[in-house]
Amino acid sequence: MEQGQSLSDLHSDGMQLLHATSVACHGKAVLIQGCSGTGKSTLALQLIALGGVLVADDRTQLWQGHTSLMVDAPDRLRGLIEARGVGILRAVPAGPTPLALVVDLDELEKDRLPERHETMLLGQSVPLLRGVSEPHFAPAILQLLAHGREA
Repeated sequence: MEQGQSLSDLHSDGMQLLHATSVACHGKAVLIQGCSGTGKSTLALQLIALGGVLVADDRTQLWQGHTSLMVDAPDRLRGLIEARGVGILRAVPAGPTPLALVVDLDELEKDRLPERHETMLLGQSVPLLRGVSEPHFAPAILQLLAHGREA
């Protein structure tokens, strides 16, 4: 990220541009946030390999839809994802998708069975997972999107 650039910019139309990657699965999106180099695109590629669909890489548009927060890619980045050491790859874009979950890769989860966490986006509470550096993390995210979490 360039110096002086914020993690998000709020536009006058209520659209927020986030320095984040997002992937859809089961009609719901996960927003992956973190500083440059934390693995946003890597996690997205893992999710895509397991059946997810790219919404946006590196920059995600966020806005309040009729019933939920929505995410999509800016036009110039639609259908593109960076793979370090490989290049910019093409992907079929998911298009606008309701946001269901945020993953914060800047913080690592230390608890085996963590308490539920939430974050606020555009004044709405969204479930939050902290990063997990284990091979089950990507499949667990997809399982959570598909079937939820035990209370």
